[in-house]
Amino acid sequence: MTRTPARLQERVRKGAPRLTQVTRYEVYTARQLDRIAPLARLPEETRFAIRVVAQVLPFRVNRYVVEELIDWSRVPEDPVFRLVFPQREMLSEADFERMAGVLRAGADARRVREVADEIRAGLNPHPAGQMALNVPLLDGTPLPGMQHKYRETVLFFPSQGQVCHSYCTFCFRWAQFVGDKALRFATHEAEHLHAYLAAHPEVTDLLVTGGDPMVMKTKHLAAYLEPFLSRPELARVQTIRIGTKSLSFWPQRYVLDEDADDLLRLLERLVAAGRHVAVMAHFNHWRELETPIVREAVRRIRDTGAVIRAQAPLLRHINDDPGVWARLWQEQVRLGIVPYYLFVERDTGARRYFEVPLARAWAIYREAVQRVSGLARTVRGPSMSAAPGKVEIQGVTRIGEEDVFVLRFIQARNPDWVQRPFFARFDPEATWLDQLEPALGEKKFFFEDAFAALQAARTAG
Repeated sequence: MTRTPARLQERVRKGAPRLTQVTRYEVYTARQLDRIAPLARLPEETRFAIRVVAQVLPFRVNRYVVEELIDWSRVPEDPVFRLVFPQREMLSEADFERMAGVLRAGADARRVREVADEIRAGLNPHPAGQMALNVPLLDGTPLPGMQHKYRETVLFFPSQGQVCHSYCTFCFRWAQFVGDKALRFATHEAEHLHAYLAAHPEVTDLLVTGGDPMVMKTKHLAAYLEPFLSRPELARVQTIRIGTKSLSFWPQRYVLDEDADDLLRLLERLVAAGRHVAVMAHFNHWRELETPIVREAVRRIRDTGAVIRAQAPLLRHINDDPGVWARLWQEQVRLGIVPYYLFVERDTGARRYFEVPLARAWAIYREAVQRVSGLARTVRGPSMSAAPGKVEIQGVTRIGEEDVFVLRFIQARNPDWVQRPFFARFDPEATWLDQLEPALGEKKFFFEDAFAALQAARTAG
C-alpha cells in the first residue's frame, strides 16, 4: 500500500472523499492474462485472440485501468478496453492465423518469438525516419537515446522511462516495448543530453518522452532536469515538455505515490526558475477524465505552475465521433487543460484497425470544433507526423475543376516549409501523406526534392 503524501493527509482528516479504490500498483502482461478476473467472463475465442495478438504487439495493463476505466458490461465495444487489450483485427488475417497456429501447436518460446519478430518486421516499426534521420550526432558519435527532427526541439528518451503504466494498442512507439534492443530509443547518459544541448543554441525546447518518463522515481527524473536550474549553458532551453500517459493510466503518480510531492516540487522549482513546464498529456476519450483521482492529479499539477496540454490520435473504434472529441475538449477546458493536437493514426503497428480516411478525419475534426467554444479551439489537426514534418489537413475545397485537400506544415525538418500551403488531389480513401498525389497539375509536392536531398545527405553521412 502506498503512503499518502503529506499535503493530502490534512484533506483526508477533514473528510475529503476517497480518491480511488486502487492504491497498490499492479500490472498484468501477456503472461498474466488469467489473473484479470473480468476477462474470464469473455468467450474463450476472444481470450485466445487477445493472447495471439499480444505475442506480436506489446500488452501491459494495470489495475486502475482494469477496475476504474473499463466498463466491462460494454466489452468488447468499450473504448478503453480496445485502447489497451489487443483485438484480433489488429493483425492481418494471415499474420493472425500464423501466430495462432504456433500457439495451438504448443511451440516453445523461442519459436513464438521468431514468428513474432517476422510479423513485426512487416509492421513498419520505426515510421517517419526515426532511426535513419532523427538520431543526432555529438562529436561525430550517434546519440541513440535522442531525436532531433525539428530545429528548436530535441526529444530525449531516458532509459528508466522505457515502459508505460499501460500500453496503448495504437502506439506508434510500440517497437520500444517488444524486448528488441535494436528497435529501442533509450539512454541513461544525462551528460550526453546536456552536452548536446549546450552545443546547439538553436534548441529552445526539450521533450522528455519514452515510453513514459513518469514511470521513473522522481530522483531519477530530477537527475536529468535539475541541471537546467544551475548550468548557464543550458539557459537557452526555455521549455521543458514531459510526454506522458500517466494522468490517464496512473494519476496516483501525482497524488498517492510515495514521491508524488517530490515530483510536484521538482516541477515547481523548474517553473520558479523561469522555465515553461508543459505536461504533454494523452487523453483518447473523455472517460479517462471522469475519476476523482485524475481530477485531483490535474489540480495538483496546475498548482505547481506547469501547464497541461492534451493530444491524441483519431482512432477508429475508439473516438471516431465528433461528439466524443467535443466532450473531451470541453472537459479538458473545464479542468484547465489546453487542447493541443488531434493526430492522424500513424502508418505503423495496428494501423489497419485504427486508421480513418483523411477526408473523414477532417470532417470529424471540423464538426467537433464547431461544437465547442473558442477556448477549446486551440487544438490543431488533423495532423500527420510524417517523415518531412507535421502536415495539417486544413480542409477540402474545389479549385477550378478539381477537388483538393488543402495542407500545410505545422512543423518541418526545414523551417522554410512551415505555414506554406500546398494542395493534394482529393482521395476519399487515402489515410496518410504518402498516399496523396499533387494537385493542380503539379508533378511533385514543393518539398519533395529538398527532402530527398536531405535523406541522401544523411545516408551518405
